[in-house]
Amino acid sequence: MGWFGFNGGSQLLVSDTENATAVAKIFLNTNSAAAFGAVSALVVCKLVWGKADLTMILNGALAGLVAITADPLSPSISFAAVIGLIAGGLVIFSIVALDRLKIDDPVGAISVHGVAGFFGLMLVPLSNADATVLGQLYGAGVIFTWVFSASFVVWYLLKLTMGIRVTEEDEYKGMDAADCGIDAYPEFVSVKSAR
Repeated sequence: MGWFGFNGGSQLLVSDTENATAVAKIFLNTNSAAAFGAVSALVVCKLVWGKADLTMILNGALAGLVAITADPLSPSISFAAVIGLIAGGLVIFSIVALDRLKIDDPVGAISVHGVAGFFGLMLVPLSNADATVLGQLYGAGVIFTWVFSASFVVWYLLKLTMGIRVTEEDEYKGMDAADCGIDAYPEFVSVKSAR
């Protein structure tokens, strides 16, 4: 639901008919991309693994949302659906590829925000005459450079001051036990009785 405020709020105005109509179209495009992203991820999961995977379906919806956020107003409603459809399938393959490359991304954030975000940025010129492929590439480069640099500095300072790793023992026991003093999901722990 927050994505409606995020994308709809980017219009910055609803006090006249033109802007209110634009916000309504943004809402529709946002919802359409999310829905088609979820359906696409479901279909890809069923085709590849023979079963539905809720986390992948949710990542498919998020991929559709991220991809349409690059420009939620310009695409037609059907093109917004296509953006979500492709992004939802793309994110599944990206998550699997990053796993195979041994890149630690346990919730698929790189695939959802990085891959689907870049995909959405590169599609903007197809529906917005003011956008160019070079302009989108330049914007993606600026975003990557800023985020990578700022993140590197912050993580480096955290590493120097308080550390960014837990002990091997805490990692083995689980951080819920280490931080909160309780096991996460105790109903899934199996206990063998002594015989």
